[in-house]
Amino acid sequence: MRDPRYDVLFQPMAIGPVVAKNRFYQVPHCNGGGYRDPSAAAEMRGVKAEGGWGVIFTEQTEMHHTSEITPFIELRLWEDQDIPALRRMAARMKSHGALAGIQLAYSGINGPNFYTKEVPLAPSAGPIRTFTNDPVQARALDKTDIRNLRRWFVNAAKRSKAAGFDLICLYGAHGFGIFQHFLSRATNQRTDEYGGSLENRSRFAREVIADMREAVGDTMGLTLRVSLDETIGDMGFSNAEVRDFIEMNRDLPDLWDLAQGSWEECSGPSRFKEEAAQEALVRGIRELTGKPVVGVGRFTSPDVMVRMIRSGTLDFIGCARPSIADPFLPKKIEEGRIEDIRECIGCNICITGDMTQSISRCTQNPTFMEEWRKGWHPERMNPKGDSRNVLVVGSGPAGLEAARALSLRGYDVAVAEARGTIGGRVARERLLPGLSAWGRVVDYRQYQLGQRPNVETYVDSGLSADEVLSFGFENVCVATGSRWRADGVARQHVVPVPVQGALPVFTPDDIMEGRLPAGQVVVYDDDHYYMGGVLAELLAQKGCAVTLITTSAYVSDWTLNTLEQGAIHRRLVAAGVKIVLNTGLASIRAGGIETNCSYTGARGHIGCDALVMVASRRSDTALYEALVARQDEWADAGIRSVRIIGDACAPGPIAWATYAGHRYARELDTPDIGDALPFRREVTALADS
Repeated sequence: MRDPRYDVLFQPMAIGPVVAKNRFYQVPHCNGGGYRDPSAAAEMRGVKAEGGWGVIFTEQTEMHHTSEITPFIELRLWEDQDIPALRRMAARMKSHGALAGIQLAYSGINGPNFYTKEVPLAPSAGPIRTFTNDPVQARALDKTDIRNLRRWFVNAAKRSKAAGFDLICLYGAHGFGIFQHFLSRATNQRTDEYGGSLENRSRFAREVIADMREAVGDTMGLTLRVSLDETIGDMGFSNAEVRDFIEMNRDLPDLWDLAQGSWEECSGPSRFKEEAAQEALVRGIRELTGKPVVGVGRFTSPDVMVRMIRSGTLDFIGCARPSIADPFLPKKIEEGRIEDIRECIGCNICITGDMTQSISRCTQNPTFMEEWRKGWHPERMNPKGDSRNVLVVGSGPAGLEAARALSLRGYDVAVAEARGTIGGRVARERLLPGLSAWGRVVDYRQYQLGQRPNVETYVDSGLSADEVLSFGFENVCVATGSRWRADGVARQHVVPVPVQGALPVFTPDDIMEGRLPAGQVVVYDDDHYYMGGVLAELLAQKGCAVTLITTSAYVSDWTLNTLEQGAIHRRLVAAGVKIVLNTGLASIRAGGIETNCSYTGARGHIGCDALVMVASRRSDTALYEALVARQDEWADAGIRSVRIIGDACAPGPIAWATYAGHRYARELDTPDIGDALPFRREVTALADS
């Protein structure tokens, strides 16, 4: 049962008129579903309630049609017809005794209103601040607008109450919420009673909370999420001003929700942000108020959580990403099952769902956002089918997850790994700069497999088709992974790069296996995720003079979606890496490479001693193809099915591999659904004509 050291985490705590059953507080987080997939989002939150969270919040909920952030897909509470979907969500949140919270957002200077076509409103006029620099400007709120905005917040509060929520969070952090826009001199240059001094800049927050408390405050707790430090210079809302603001308004909300200034800083990946990275900014704030405080910091260790409480730094442990990686984190701590926690690796794949307007994923928890769509539960598997055993060939993230989930269904599983250690790509990538936390993908699954009596793992066991056919397994899962290509085939080149002279060419696999270039090295990145930047950093650490070229306008372009692109660029500059953007690889020559401009095709030359090719990957399909070629022998060998999954099927991020492994395990021995959709979705109802 629970270790007494963690008892403090399970103490009830009041938030205004309501009481949380413990200190585990799932702060608002987006999921890519929003108004498009309300039942999927509701069930995801409901599973967290089952997992023991004391407080569970929605994502950002747009509370009025004059401020929305299309193309991003968030919840909406614009009118009464939005209430039923939110009521369903609140009910699922409260199904196991959690408090249900809704985050009300008015995006102001961040809301381009591409859907509603309304003119954006902000404390001061100025260009809309969005990820894509949308060519739209906001109009400054006049006094009538402010009165209207106060009324809209009251209307949204009443609708929130009608939907069954216990808590309201007013969004004023990450640069996204109107409350931060009033508080920050960078976005508030007003000269009336709402601008200038901190007291004046605080006026709007005081008025709205007073209005809402009068409307619903006797039954609902009101929280205010504020930025700890905008970190944008003298004009920004600094940590010192945050402290002055809280001390000046010490009893304003029922709880202070503290988060770092920008979303990138607050939710930085593990490569750049350690657990509890915001502790220094939070420490001492609790002493300035009589109200409880919640903060975040990708908390995964219960010992760190306890320290944050006992030191008086926090009253609640705020989690978004850790609650995604393991919705049952509180229950596992309560039941003394610390080793069973799926720790967040801080890869930020979950955030990409919101950034790409898709359904979110999680590398560690492949059931995330599939709880309603596919009926997947993070802690329970469907019953075993009518076959008995499975051979999984390959122990990368896809193979390990398949084996883990299959064993829970009741199959006898053998895992065969050709290398001397398990883990596949993760075993190698975890050794690269900043990626050590990614090793938890392997560590968690290796431990879980070690607890299962129906799993055997064999290393140094590369298999041929003859051997597979001789073993007598009924099902064969081929998860043999992929290898990086050395010929440059990817996006810029659909055929191999022309070679017009001898130059040593290395792939990421070469470098991860210890074969390193020396001297002047060019890293060519046509992959655009993390690998090119990580290898450039590693080679600079090893003493190489590194030039990174990429066809994109950004280094590691796709990491804009994981909130780390700017940090990667800064890290490479600090390491002495020369960055050349909008530049492709035209040909390989003796003593260097020929380049071409992504836009004009203009040719150039970079002299170097070696080229590192970060292009695309080629799936290792040899075993699968050999088995398929001998399909007429399967029946005699007792084989009922052969499937290929993960990178061996189609290379992708690690989260794609764990999802593939989990899906294989779920679907083995299940009925063929033919052309039916493999998931549920909600379709917008037609209005009366």
